[in-house]
Amino acid sequence: MILRTTPASPFGRKCKISALILGLMDRIEIKRADTMDPEDSMRRENPLGKIPILILDDGAAIYDSRVICEYLDALAGGANLFPAGEARWPALTLQALGDGIIDAAILEVYEKRFRPEEKRHQDWLDYQREKVRRGLDWLEANIPGAQAEPDIGDVSLACTLGYLDFRFEGAWREGRPNLAAWLEGFAERVPAFGETTPHD
Repeated sequence: MILRTTPASPFGRKCKISALILGLMDRIEIKRADTMDPEDSMRRENPLGKIPILILDDGAAIYDSRVICEYLDALAGGANLFPAGEARWPALTLQALGDGIIDAAILEVYEKRFRPEEKRHQDWLDYQREKVRRGLDWLEANIPGAQAEPDIGDVSLACTLGYLDFRFEGAWREGRPNLAAWLEGFAERVPAFGETTPHD
């Protein structure tokens, strides 16, 4: 299989961590996608032109990270990262919260990256920052318990915090000791987190 992503993508990182946890990384080739190149084949592999994309052995493409991670979990026998029964819903909800925080943070990054300063919309930036702040504050007060075997919610949250460290110099840590301690514990329990540190 081929995973199309970039070294900086938090969603690509989520897929890589999942593959490492599930013991599937030896079956996956990482192929860098150039999201700025209109000729990159990723636009044919995913008509939305978004990463990550997983190209299966038969040439079919699946996306986005939520679908890819669940596919990998099924490939590894199921109910590993995606729990069965009642435990499934908290894991999926935590994944949704983590992904939503990343979405808002990426919009802030893009606003600064693609618009000249005089055309940036401060109200829009504030709106995205408020989403991130609310999400992090809720997590600080409702931090998930440490699990020896992480689920997809844990992986998503770790990638979220890792992305905020990478793009926003860890500013989220101020006033959130519970969340910072949770991430430190996750990194200790899950070596795949350190093995997938993002870079440009």
